[in-house]
Amino acid sequence: MYLKEKYINPFTDFGFKKLFGSEPNKGLLIDFLNQILPEYHQIKDLTYNKNELFSASEQDRKAIFDLYCTSENGDKFIVEMQKAKQNFFKDRSIFYSTFPIQEQAQKGTWNFQLTAVYLVGILDFIFDEDSSDNDVRHIVKLKDQHCRVFYDKLTFIYLEMPKFNKSEAELSTSFDKWLCEAFWNLISSAKITRTCIRRGIQSGRNSKVHKSRTRTVRSKPEILQRLRECY
Repeated sequence: MYLKEKYINPFTDFGFKKLFGSEPNKGLLIDFLNQILPEYHQIKDLTYNKNELFSASEQDRKAIFDLYCTSENGDKFIVEMQKAKQNFFKDRSIFYSTFPIQEQAQKGTWNFQLTAVYLVGILDFIFDEDSSDNDVRHIVKLKDQHCRVFYDKLTFIYLEMPKFNKSEAELSTSFDKWLCEAFWNLISSAKITRTCIRRGIQSGRNSKVHKSRTRTVRSKPEILQRLRECY
């Protein structure tokens, strides 16, 4: 008898949408986004939108997001999880961001005022041009030649997860603790469980899989507990 895998890997399409894309777990997504957003722009509530947007013409390419949400003040959030390395992921980000911008267009008289658009990319790879630095989080805005923000309502946030290798003793911020609990602990547990099951099958023996031991951040245990309860 084999033990059913208890953990969800958030770097799979199913796991990511199970953890962050369902109404009962909306609080997890809000909490996660608030860790990476600036303090002046914290989310109180979100509404899940259809994750498929069409172009004006049927002949043009449509966009399918992992998650697409609107906050209580109308700001748009695209959240993408990318497991495999994609050479033109930045280009894809720009392309995706045009859809929630065009969606705000109004017929008739309109002053062209837009709400903010955020694209969050959770990456299981490192951009080639970022390989020499240790920054997990990259926040990108449009700036002028004097490095002043030209437009503050279009923001790209990329998390290069392979760079996150802090030990429990080094977790100094809520952001660090969130990444540790929500991503690496669950991924490690899922991989260990799958490996044990696979080895048991290959050996031809009925193997009992013991609960894997992972790092636990005592200051924010409710995140890991809620993530486990999702499955």
